[in-house]
Amino acid sequence: MSPRGLLLWLLLGAAPLAAAQDATVERLHGTLSAKKADGSARILSLRSQIHSGDTISTAQGSYALIRFRDGAQVLLKPGTALRIDSFSFSDDKPQDDLFSYSLLHGGVRAATGTIGRRSSSKYQLATATVGVRGKTVNVDDCLSERGDACAQLDRAIYVQVTDGDATVSNEKGTLDLSAGQVGLVAADQQPLFLSADPGLQFTPPPTFIRSVMTSSIVNTGRNLECAIR
Repeated sequence: MSPRGLLLWLLLGAAPLAAAQDATVERLHGTLSAKKADGSARILSLRSQIHSGDTISTAQGSYALIRFRDGAQVLLKPGTALRIDSFSFSDDKPQDDLFSYSLLHGGVRAATGTIGRRSSSKYQLATATVGVRGKTVNVDDCLSERGDACAQLDRAIYVQVTDGDATVSNEKGTLDLSAGQVGLVAADQQPLFLSADPGLQFTPPPTFIRSVMTSSIVNTGRNLECAIR
């Protein structure tokens, strides 16, 4: 299976979320932490709860798959920080739908759930310079982060669509993307199509992939949440 197909399978193949929290840690390899608006922080484990206002971060070499109550999923690559700005969902109250979250740095692979399917205007993934709406997208910040994956690329936000359509917007304009297309958003210019694949795809380690395929636990013996003091 290609890396792109594997990542799409990882996002769409996890089990349904049973609890009523905003989101839970569905799969984890390595270290994932969460910081609340009041500054309190904790190390997360499998099935840890995540709420609006939390900023979740993966350590280097770590991967985490987060599943939201409406079925949306976000796969965080190593060295990523993501803030959950607002989340509101009820099966029978679509008028109250709202899901907005911000990529502070790093990269994610995101698949919409019920909120995004019912109304794209109620779902948005944002960075410091661009807003993204789409069914299944890869968003990588090579504007503020210059790690190995970004070292040879222009400073920009890269958005790649793996399934469905997406819209990329900033103060300079809007770009519509289809599956397989890539958009580039640099500072102070409108979004542009990118003719070549920037090579930002990644494949989680085999233990992480096996855990999704078999519904097993990766961090055996280390799956207890703890506060950071």
